[in-house]
Amino acid sequence: MDSLRNSIKRLNPLSASDSDFLESMPFWLPATALVLLFVYGAIGWNVIISFTGWSGLGQPDYTNFTLEMYRQMPSDPDFMASLRNTIALLVAFTGVSLVVGLGLALLVDRKIRFESTFRTIYLLPMALSFVVTAIFWSWMYASNGLINTTLSGLGLGWLAHDWLGDPRFKLAAVIFALVWQFSGYCMIVYLAGLRSIPNDHYEAARIDGASTLTLYRRIIIPQLRSSTVGATVVLMVFALKAFDFIYVMFGTNPGRSVDILAVTMYREAFSSSEWAYGAAIAVVLFALALTIIGPYAYTQYKRGAL
Repeated sequence: MDSLRNSIKRLNPLSASDSDFLESMPFWLPATALVLLFVYGAIGWNVIISFTGWSGLGQPDYTNFTLEMYRQMPSDPDFMASLRNTIALLVAFTGVSLVVGLGLALLVDRKIRFESTFRTIYLLPMALSFVVTAIFWSWMYASNGLINTTLSGLGLGWLAHDWLGDPRFKLAAVIFALVWQFSGYCMIVYLAGLRSIPNDHYEAARIDGASTLTLYRRIIIPQLRSSTVGATVVLMVFALKAFDFIYVMFGTNPGRSVDILAVTMYREAFSSSEWAYGAAIAVVLFALALTIIGPYAYTQYKRGAL
């Protein structure tokens, strides 16, 4: 029987791996073709459109490519304001969410009572969509909303503001709401990292006489580096996708104090019919996403995790 199998293998020009590859093609090839066409094909077409002057009417002129859409960006105050706000949102939202999430994880990790209940409460906001969160916080930030009503009830009415109307507070209000939604996710990530640290490390540090501050600074925090990197990438991607949150809360013209690239792209393409310029802004947004995801993906690939 073994000799028969060996004879068949010698007659078969395909190796076992090649045969498995061909047999699996009906399962993955259609999905791959659709992704290549409708995702990467659309991205490529968007890049091409950004080099034209297409306004959305008629057919794009593919014979005359120019960098005019990109040249006008530095002189466009709306684009520069949205770029600054996008970067500020990335940095502030990510940094504050990580700090709050780490603090919550350290508290929950102390074996408190009703730990599972607290984990569920903290993580629940992430289950909400940006649209639901935006509507909820629009009610909270309203002139007669819960925040101003609570401040007035505590005798702090002088702190009440038009949180969504005052340009000084718009971006801060958005960041605070997003931190509320995603700090629970950071808590779960950090809690998993804390629970993966061997108890031997804690015992060795205590034997060496390390204080609680030194224990966290030298032992615990450094071992949470992978958790921090993973959570940072996820938070930054969500920050770039905050279009629907700001759109629901402020509309297509939120003002330069809170405008971000995604909203500017939508406004230029669909409201102003500047499709080429909107495509160019989309390319910039895509480049920001690659800047965030690219190094992380490369690092994971080198470690064999991809």
